[in-house]
Amino acid sequence: MSIFQNIFLETNKKRFAVLIDPDRTKVNNLKETAELAKKSGVDVFFVGGSLLTNDSLDECITLLKEETDIPVIIFPGNAMQINAKADALLFLSLISSRNPEMLIGRHVIAAPYLKAAKLETISTGYMLIDSGKSTAASYMSNSFPIPYDKDDIAVCTAMAGEMLGLKLIYMDAGSGSASSISETMTRRVKDNIDIPLIVGGGIRNIETAKMLYNAGADCLVIGNAIEKDNSIIREMSDLLKIING
Repeated sequence: MSIFQNIFLETNKKRFAVLIDPDRTKVNNLKETAELAKKSGVDVFFVGGSLLTNDSLDECITLLKEETDIPVIIFPGNAMQINAKADALLFLSLISSRNPEMLIGRHVIAAPYLKAAKLETISTGYMLIDSGKSTAASYMSNSFPIPYDKDDIAVCTAMAGEMLGLKLIYMDAGSGSASSISETMTRRVKDNIDIPLIVGGGIRNIETAKMLYNAGADCLVIGNAIEKDNSIIREMSDLLKIING
């Protein structure tokens, strides 16, 4: 069974992904996070960042694979964030953008490397949503995010992504965002697509997580909050036990 089927399609359960930025994670902290994630039943690790300046992607993936049996999916910030040790890669098309490089250009560059690496690729419609604060993702992609309160644009963008054959929709407020994506936007997007919906960015507490799950998010991604206090991993585990039954 593929990683995509196992994580996103096999059950109707809500999922939780821990986002690891190799540039911002020290080895000791990563080991602690990995151990806590294993004990808490985290579903998947997303690994990547807008910039990788320390060339630590390989070290990070290796450690996670050694310390846990949790699937590791690369969440690439550029075309060269490819590593065959991972289980899969989100093949992101920035469908909220009008920048052709982020829609298809960099994918052409990455394709032969991905083919050689034999990585499972999961085609993903990636949508940046404005959170009231400029983020690394919007700056590095040279694109404007969808306005926070323009639910119709988000809905139509997600619908178009599904019609193009993308397997996932990932709405992201961006790393370090001032707030999470709204309840209404999450609900309206989920109500209008039949593929799994991932939501990330600005999720700092269990109340926000519960709101987004209830609004229809199938998988939540948390990174920054865990870097500051990894106890949220255990809290998320407790929340999912209640939600999933």
